[in-house]
Amino acid sequence: MKRSLVVLVAAIAALLMFQGLAFADRSKETKRCVACHKAKMPGLVKQWAGSEHDKEGVGCYECHKAEKGDVDAWKHNGFLIAVIVSPRDCGQCHAEETAQQEASHHAKAGDILNTKDGMLGQTVGGEPAVAVSCRQCHGSIVKVNKDGTLDPTTWPNTGIGRVNPDGSKGTCSACHTRHRFSKEQARKPENCGKCHLGPDHPQKEVYEESKHGILYRAYGDQMNMDSDKWVAGVDYYDAPTCASCHMSASRGQAVTHDVGDRLSWNLRAPVSTRTKNSAKKLKAMKDVCSSCHANNFVEGFYAQLDNFVEFYNSKFAIPAKEIRSLLIKEGVLTKANFDDKIDWIYWELWHHEGRRARHGAAMSGPDYAWWHGIYDVAKAFYNELLPEAKEACEKAGKPELYDKIIAKYIDGRPEHQWYTRGFDPEKMKEVKKYYQDRYNQKVE
Repeated sequence: MKRSLVVLVAAIAALLMFQGLAFADRSKETKRCVACHKAKMPGLVKQWAGSEHDKEGVGCYECHKAEKGDVDAWKHNGFLIAVIVSPRDCGQCHAEETAQQEASHHAKAGDILNTKDGMLGQTVGGEPAVAVSCRQCHGSIVKVNKDGTLDPTTWPNTGIGRVNPDGSKGTCSACHTRHRFSKEQARKPENCGKCHLGPDHPQKEVYEESKHGILYRAYGDQMNMDSDKWVAGVDYYDAPTCASCHMSASRGQAVTHDVGDRLSWNLRAPVSTRTKNSAKKLKAMKDVCSSCHANNFVEGFYAQLDNFVEFYNSKFAIPAKEIRSLLIKEGVLTKANFDDKIDWIYWELWHHEGRRARHGAAMSGPDYAWWHGIYDVAKAFYNELLPEAKEACEKAGKPELYDKIIAKYIDGRPEHQWYTRGFDPEKMKEVKKYYQDRYNQKVE
């Protein structure tokens, strides 16, 4: 009887905690917040109730309290609060994580809105489109009204590079969604898919194509994602997620909130280059891979990746960039962006197709490396960029310039000579022999 009573009391306590009604170790300010919001916003309260924050006595007021003089402070039912909880606020408890985040690519994601991407959005698109698209991933500059409330043209926004009213950049809730702020949720690949998908950065789709993604779909429910440590090869071993490779702990390294700590190549740029301290970063990434793969497997994978990136650079990216620059220098094209057809061709060649190819190779997505990648790069280079360069030179009265381009970049490069001379008969014999040997079949 006594044991049954204890179980009943525990069950009631758990239910009350879930409903946001049990107030053990909560501040008097937070108790007042919950008493009101459990009726007006029950879903929000239930998300928070029982979370790690709630268990540690971190509630509404502890996160949202503001100081007099804060630009976004406003009076709310007797309290001075701010709607936005910025990384600077989170850093009062999570100092190390905040410092790493502030140094990361994520915190600087808003900078892209001052580039050609931003110009495309604002000019070709328009402000309403930018507000609900570009800024929802890259982040807005959140503006504050005179009364401390937030300007609806810039809020709501959980963009990873958001510029907050206190001057800090980013938002922890981009990955640790309000109001649970769950580690488990942040570790799942779906979390990253809000931003990392689509024609120009399809990491989510590449991951789903890869063996890693296939294994995750099969065994994701066995990966102990609520573990405090969550060490690759120890707490889970069937598959990695995005977080596994880029942020989470391995046996040799701790968790990092700087997503660039393990990236040795810049695969986003028109021409890929090694990142700063690339050797150190590559060693860190290989350490993660070694949680599940043998050394020769890991070394072979990165040798193939290096060869692929250098191949993309030398065969397509650098020639395409130089051809466009030469046309601008010679006055065939204007210096402005996106006012000539070739500007669009070049943009998609590296920004869409080239990125797909490189990320496909880096994340074990063969279809993205070839059909959605290098195949489309080659198609744009040979069937669009070169013909458009020829037409532009002829219209400008400089057909000889195109002849120079062909002489230098096509006839002068063995890997491109097929474009003007046709397929090399000897090379085709080699290819046919390979397929005959490989598949034991005749190739026409």
